[in-house]
Order: sequence, then structure tokens, then C-alpha cells
Amino acid sequence: MQDYVKMAVTDERIYVMFNNEDDKPFAVGEKMNEANEEAYMNGYNWDALFNYYLAKHAPELLEGLEPDPEAGSYMAYYAPTPENEAKAKKFVEIIASLVENEEELCRIVREEGDEIEWD
Repeated sequence: MQDYVKMAVTDERIYVMFNNEDDKPFAVGEKMNEANEEAYMNGYNWDALFNYYLAKHAPELLEGLEPDPEAGSYMAYYAPTPENEAKAKKFVEIIASLVENEEELCRIVREEGDEIEWD
């Protein structure tokens, strides 16, 4: 798995942690911003993008998800259950897949950006 996205499990929560200021996502974010000026990719806009993408492609992952974006990072939480742990693992895989497929991300923000509720 990529260093910029991780999952952690505690007794209280399951965490999805995405460091959007890590080199790779930061560079991808700059390209996304070139494709759509509203897509300046701070944690809040990654949250907007993830909400949009998950609603279209994996709506079950939004159930029970509590996002907590900041300027330089994106965190999300699930309650600690086996079902939610599977959801968090899938969400981490989706984040990594999106960041590693920057052409698709740029296409999304260019062609579907009007549908995303940017910060």
C-alpha cells in the first residue's frame, strides 16, 4: 500500500488517513487543479471528490463514514465493526487507485467537475 494512505483500527474507531500533502497526491492535485480551477486539492476538496466518487461507484462505503478533512490532510472514521473494517480497507484501496491513476482523476474533474460540491 502507498505511504500516503493508511488505515488504523482502535477500540474506539477505524481510521482512514490520507496525507494529501505527500509528494504523489500533491503533484496529482496540482494537475487536477490545472484541469479544473475549482479543484484546488486541500483536504476539503478531496472530501468533496471522495463523496462524489463513492456515491457513484461504491455508495455502501458512505454508510457510517464520518469524514474529518483539514487543509493538509483527510481523515475519516468508521465505528469499529468487522463490516466497517472491510469498508475502510476498500476505501483505502480506492484512494490509492485514484491517486495512482492521475489521468482518470483529471478526466473526472475536467468532465464531471460541475457535479462536485467543491469547497
